[in-house]
Amino acid sequence: RSSWLLLAPLLSPPVPVITAPPCSLCPEGAHRFQWIRNLVPEFGISSSHVKVLSSPAEFYELLKVQIKAAKQRVVMASLYLGTGLLEQELVYCLEETLEKSLQAKGSPDLRVSILLDYTRGSRGRKNSRTMLIPLLQRFPEQVRVSLFHTPNLRGLLRLLIPERFNETIGLQHIKVYLFDDNVILSGANLSDLYFTNRQDRYVLLRDSPEIADFFTELVDAIGDVSLQLQQDDTVQMMEGMVHPYQGDKVAYCEIANRRVMEVINSARTRQELLHAKTFHSSQPGSSLLSQQGSQAPGSLKPEPDTWIYPLIQMKPFGIQIDEMVTETLLTEAERDARIYLTTGYFNLTQAYMDLILGTRAEYRILLASPEVNGFFGAKGVAGAIPAAYVYIEHQFYSEVCCLQQQERVQLQEYSRAGWTFHAKGLWLYLAGSDLPCLTLIGSPNFGYRSVHRDLEAQVAIVTENKALQQQLHQEQEQLYLCSGVVSTSTFEQPSRYVKLWVKLVTPLIKNFF
Repeated sequence: RSSWLLLAPLLSPPVPVITAPPCSLCPEGAHRFQWIRNLVPEFGISSSHVKVLSSPAEFYELLKVQIKAAKQRVVMASLYLGTGLLEQELVYCLEETLEKSLQAKGSPDLRVSILLDYTRGSRGRKNSRTMLIPLLQRFPEQVRVSLFHTPNLRGLLRLLIPERFNETIGLQHIKVYLFDDNVILSGANLSDLYFTNRQDRYVLLRDSPEIADFFTELVDAIGDVSLQLQQDDTVQMMEGMVHPYQGDKVAYCEIANRRVMEVINSARTRQELLHAKTFHSSQPGSSLLSQQGSQAPGSLKPEPDTWIYPLIQMKPFGIQIDEMVTETLLTEAERDARIYLTTGYFNLTQAYMDLILGTRAEYRILLASPEVNGFFGAKGVAGAIPAAYVYIEHQFYSEVCCLQQQERVQLQEYSRAGWTFHAKGLWLYLAGSDLPCLTLIGSPNFGYRSVHRDLEAQVAIVTENKALQQQLHQEQEQLYLCSGVVSTSTFEQPSRYVKLWVKLVTPLIKNFF
């Protein structure tokens, strides 16, 4: 394969830029972030329901335990499902749980919904589709597999771009795994690397039915506008639905926007009514027990000290909520506040870079060293991608130095023998605080792809609870402990040498990886 293939995606039409309206932060406390609920539903929960995981093995074991314990629903959204032994074991767990449900008295209650990306999930002869077809064949009434196909990959472009490279146009990139009322948010895919030696982030939200309902409805909405995998490995659209690459693009995107925004707005309305009910019920003279309805006296929920805000980004459908919230957080971060930002692929949008370089907070940006980049050692043109990231990193570092911001904006490279790095997210420490009060965790990498091309979701977790803040702080510290600070000498190392052709091509293709 030659380097010209990397230029094929340039045939894709440009995406129009829509400027987000300004938001301003409330002045005091963790509730300074309540402005986010003007955009998305706000879910108040107890911090005791939140658990931060730290390792791929812990993530994998939790997935298996949760699948086996599920009674009503398993909903899994990922880029793809791998084809190795560990992934096969996950499929066996699903099969076993579905079989138990089938043998239970009456009609089976368990429903399994899996959302993957069409191009990534169809790559190769053995792929995500062939892994899941046995479940569809055995449990046709209980299992749904949806394959999202970006509307931007169509016509001549779809015919010309070869497999693997067609993924640069746009993907289903959301990673949400939920089991009954338990939700795992992560940036990790369902693949053996992410279960063994690929470092990511993971948070479990336990006994959170409203949050589980929201993400179930979100995955259902995207599933409805996706191709449905059939038992014979063919795909078809739901009846009456516009086809993503054969039908009218504008009509398809409008339907998709409407379906997703219905989920967001209906959940917002439900949560606002719940807030109003809780507020009125807590007024003098009202009974807290009556507010709980028929719940048993021992089952009263503790007062929420933690708030979850789902942030959705689907630029192909005109949905830019995550971008708006992230830009506002970067814009409004005060002097002496600290932001720890990490990404497996350092390729920030120009807007994010400008905000980091032009605002007052301190930044500690963690990124992958070339050796722990997921593309390190890849065959063909893909093997040059780590060098392209080094070039982008060097350009940004040079700009930091030119502005004399090295003390305020610090780059750190994650390095760990035998591992790759895929963690992404943000931790916000208010001025004078040693613990973070907010974190962003989910699928976005803060790059052009995340903002403009792919379907993304993450959550903002805001907490007043010191124990949870400590968990988040330890997570951040554990990741940053495996890193070294970037300096001018970093780019003088032989491993940081970037070939001339990579330097020339990178500005042309940086928006596609």
